[in-house]
Amino acid sequence: MKLSPRDANAFFRKPDPGVAGLLIYGEDVMRVAMKRQEVVAAIVGPEGEAEMRLTRMVGGDLRRDPAQLLDAVKAQGFFPGPRAVLVEEAADGISAAMKSALGDWREGDAQIIATAGQLTARSSLRKLFEGAKNAYAAALYNDPMGRAEIEAELARAGLKNIDREAMGALEHLARDLTPGDFRQTLEKIALYKFGDEAPLTPDEVTLNAPASIEAQMDEIFHVLAEGRTGDIAPVMQRLTAQGVAPVTLLIMGMRHFRTLFAIASAPGGPAQGIGKLRPPIFGPRRDRMLRQAQSWSSARLEEALKLLMDTDLTLRSAGQKAPQMALVERAFVRLAYLGRR
Repeated sequence: MKLSPRDANAFFRKPDPGVAGLLIYGEDVMRVAMKRQEVVAAIVGPEGEAEMRLTRMVGGDLRRDPAQLLDAVKAQGFFPGPRAVLVEEAADGISAAMKSALGDWREGDAQIIATAGQLTARSSLRKLFEGAKNAYAAALYNDPMGRAEIEAELARAGLKNIDREAMGALEHLARDLTPGDFRQTLEKIALYKFGDEAPLTPDEVTLNAPASIEAQMDEIFHVLAEGRTGDIAPVMQRLTAQGVAPVTLLIMGMRHFRTLFAIASAPGGPAQGIGKLRPPIFGPRRDRMLRQAQSWSSARLEEALKLLMDTDLTLRSAGQKAPQMALVERAFVRLAYLGRR
């Protein structure tokens, strides 16, 4: 039977003991591992592995010895409590062994949890779990984490006192990070807030968020919009060392200045304009973008966008022979002086 994403998350948190097996599959290995860890912990508890109520096996080994799966499902442990058999790296080659184990499964036997990578609709293993009356198949997609998943991760990390803007910043972070990286970031925030009863703020989210090349690219555009000509060279040196392409810088720069133009040209003024942005901007970045938009006129922002587009066309022209990064840096210096007017 297929599980919808919402039903799957509910099952991961509280598995039905009357279900013989669960197949979790998806392209994102970390996402699959996190859900596998959650459902196994929900079945056997924190001491399940120590009490030998969890049996692990790999799909390749099971293909060579199919009988070991049914043996593990029927085995009786020394300790009381529910048991589970975890089959990792499952593939179509173990479909026959899975079919036999699911067919012979009785209440009280160990539940089967199988994990796999991306499976096509023609996969025999996927068809088996989707068609079985006593088993489920849960597909995990590379979609951004939803509000319910974020709240579950917050509860897991022990983070409770979160204001509205901080939650918005966390949702924005969840869209940019993989689930595994997001979980690690929440654990870092929990350590940072240990013993601190004050509400979590957007500044604290930003402080603990992982640094990225995109964040450093954002910094160069803040430098330009604020007219800090002296800071251009060191930031550009770091970006060049990281292999950022000149065209990428121009594309990102146009995005930044288009956002400033949308804020500055709003009928109700920049303060109203920044509130209408989608997706919204939170925390210190919001304040910084608002200050920049207030210091630029719509006319000068149009001039800045024209300069960036002209430079982009120059880079893409067939007869252009000058060093591309030098042309970009020259355009950036002109932008910074434009911002100081």
